[in-house]
Amino acid sequence: MPTPKPLPPIKPRVPIAIRLRDAIAEAEAEGHARPEMTLHLTRADDSLLRRDRSVAVGDIRFVDGAMRYLDVRVVVDGVAASALETGAAG
Repeated sequence: MPTPKPLPPIKPRVPIAIRLRDAIAEAEAEGHARPEMTLHLTRADDSLLRRDRSVAVGDIRFVDGAMRYLDVRVVVDGVAASALETGAAG
């Protein structure tokens, strides 16, 4: 019987809340203001963000019918991958 080949180690996936927080911080460091940013999320990432127990209650808000994460507008649309859209530099 051949010796089984060990599987490669599974890399832990960074939670969506942390990936989005890091992207927002990086955009701010580049001179973009949060009101000029829009997060385009897949439906799966939107669901993960809303269910993430590590996200503080105040980090997600609903203003005028729109969801905001860390004061950045969130749009759930038919994107293949979630992305942060930035406006003009501050």
